[in-house]
Amino acid sequence: MKKFSKVASLILAAALIVSCFAGCGKDTSNKTYIIGGTGPLTGDFMSYGVSVKNGASLAVKEINENGGLNGVKFSLEMLDDKGAPAEASTAYDQLFDKGMQISIGSVTSGACQAFAAKAAEDGLFFITPSASTATIIENRETAFRVCFGDPDQGILSARELAGKYENIGVIYNSSDPYSTGVFDAFKAEMKTLNASFKDQSFDDENDKDFSAQIEALKDCDVIFLPIYYDVAGLIAKTCVSKGCDADLFGCDGLDGVADQIDDTVTNNISYITPFDVNSTNATTAKFVAAYKAEYGESPDQFAADGYDAVYAIYEAMKAAGVNDVNISYDELAKKVVEAITADGFVLKGATGDMTWDASGACTKAPQIVKLGK
Repeated sequence: MKKFSKVASLILAAALIVSCFAGCGKDTSNKTYIIGGTGPLTGDFMSYGVSVKNGASLAVKEINENGGLNGVKFSLEMLDDKGAPAEASTAYDQLFDKGMQISIGSVTSGACQAFAAKAAEDGLFFITPSASTATIIENRETAFRVCFGDPDQGILSARELAGKYENIGVIYNSSDPYSTGVFDAFKAEMKTLNASFKDQSFDDENDKDFSAQIEALKDCDVIFLPIYYDVAGLIAKTCVSKGCDADLFGCDGLDGVADQIDDTVTNNISYITPFDVNSTNATTAKFVAAYKAEYGESPDQFAADGYDAVYAIYEAMKAAGVNDVNISYDELAKKVVEAITADGFVLKGATGDMTWDASGACTKAPQIVKLGK
């Protein structure tokens, strides 16, 4: 869908609204601020998408129960993109047809690249919960994120591992932008630290058998896995079959790996994340309790990211003094960008205290979560 068709649709909608008001008087009782988003709600990465949707939905529910924004409530429209760029691009157009005014973008990096390109063309504000590839927000005035960026995670991982281990290995996905983005930053930082490592790779066409990679890294003290949880689970099980007892260390993509392994896996597994479900932080603990009450299970990092993305939108709109439910998406974007990047704007979220600058990057403190054996 081209931009001119969206504008035409908005003009037509406005004409119909004016006509309706002329006949029956203005009634905004059923109007809401519409937040759009996409994610893998089915398929291999549905754990991420469902978690983000659940967290975002919980935030919308809480905001509405507390009166919304100046009495106007919010609604969330989240469509299934299956983690695929083409699906995300199509869903973007569908969300505009549904009246999207602001967005939480897409969940995975590949899909969000497509979403972000269209949002940049239209001037739509989005804040992705979890798409961490650097280029998603680069040189895009209305593109923001809640999660750490890939370079951030690569740098943090290099510093963590180089300071604790001598024999370091890496397995990364050469066909995935998330994995290669983290790996490239890790590699550069390891060079800066004058630390060495051995690496093995795979691609999306060869991600079921990791015997060769583990055999090559069998004697490592630690294996860095800048990949997603489903493949990390396979690698952990391969470590068992190959007699490799290396520690396994990853980034936020490993959140969910606990459900992919069983008691046969004895390797220590840990990962960088901004969210710890067992945190005693008041905001985090309140979110965890509310999520358990709503869904009957504990939230993961992606649920927390989705929750924080919606609250970032709400708090920025409130700070900007938005009070018109019919505000256009491009005008809303200008107001929200100015508010969220202003000095003194801090979101106390489930994933920590967050600030943003004009780059769209989020600043907050990382944590390292260790899985119990």
